[in-house]
Amino acid sequence: MAKQLGFYFNSAACSACKACQVACQDKNDLPADITWRRVFTYGAGSWVPQGNGVLAPNGLFAYAVSTACMHCQDAPCVEVCPAGAMSKNADGVVLIDADKCIGCRYCEWACPYGAPQFREDLGVMSKCTACEDLLAQGQKPACVDACVMRALDFGDLGELRAKYGGVDTLEPFPAASYTQPAVVITPHPAAQLSGTGTGTILMLEEEL
Repeated sequence: MAKQLGFYFNSAACSACKACQVACQDKNDLPADITWRRVFTYGAGSWVPQGNGVLAPNGLFAYAVSTACMHCQDAPCVEVCPAGAMSKNADGVVLIDADKCIGCRYCEWACPYGAPQFREDLGVMSKCTACEDLLAQGQKPACVDACVMRALDFGDLGELRAKYGGVDTLEPFPAASYTQPAVVITPHPAAQLSGTGTGTILMLEEEL
């Protein structure tokens, strides 16, 4: 099996503080409208009046999700790029060659995780690089080190699976068989399996 690096995310520990998101933007000097790592909540349910001002929960649940490029083993963004600008490195990290990118946005449309994002100021696509410059120095990606709850990790996918388990998707993400994402997840106790969700995505950055 070829080398494959990937992320680990512990949804049970994530507090949705967005420290990882901010660290990513700072490290990569990204404009405010570009978020290579995104933090949101997923949930559903309501509060039902019981009289006398008392409310009771009705199917209420919510959990935090921190997501970036999944550096998929079957990356659709690489397959659809007509300019050959998208590629997987020897370590499995998916990268964009800005010199080849023509800004057609095919990769954006193909990715089910919203990872590739168009830079209006540069006219090309951009995405998480797994902080390869930091990896080369033996360090973790900026988002991982910034997480105050230690809900993120990064490393060899096989080692992550041996340490944290084999779960690689949850709602609202698609079934893992679609792209084989290089990610390991510890689900929140309220987490729902992909394809069985009853909730919606809440608190997206553009809603704040």
